Amino acid sequence: MRTTYKKAFAQFVKKASKPLQLTIEIKVVEVCSNPMLGQQKQGDLQGVFVYKFRFNTPEYLMAYKFDHLAGKAEITWIEFCQIGSHENFYTQLKKSIRFK
Repeated sequence: MRTTYKKAFAQFVKKASKPLQLTIEIKVVEVCSNPMLGQQKQGDLQGVFVYKFRFNTPEYLMAYKFDHLAGKAEITWIEFCQIGSHENFYTQLKKSIRFK
């Protein structure tokens, strides 16, 4: 499976603390092994899945896309779009998807 990371995702991970980076890496592996873990969004964000997880106290959201129309055994790519706290997450995600 081909895994790609958008610039916003990569920058957040680069600026995060080392323990948070390790947690994100574990969560990325979990999502890659089972992309249906996240909740599929509707409307403007159709085709985007969001996986929520906690690190210490705050909750983080991780947005990603994959070829969900193919069978689970046939997933060929997954793209991690954005990660961050809930504040303004969906607004920023809509902007980044609209201008891809």
